[in-house]
Amino acid sequence: MAIHYRCRHCGTNVGSIEAQNLDSQKLGFHQLDQSERTEMIQYDESGDMQVSTICEDCQEALDRNPQFHENHTFIQ
Repeated sequence: MAIHYRCRHCGTNVGSIEAQNLDSQKLGFHQLDQSERTEMIQYDESGDMQVSTICEDCQEALDRNPQFHENHTFIQ
């Protein structure tokens, strides 16, 4: 199983982790509530986990433009 992190705003591949035994506690997923997990984590047909995150460039844009936080995504 692999975990693939992708920016939810621009779609940039942020990174991937390839491992057989991944511990959700070490990855911090245990800190998410059920609605956050549902929104951020999906599984593809091969069983890999797809995690929505925010890349550095989009985080900088959010920092410079706080009103962007009102939108689910701000890149069209």
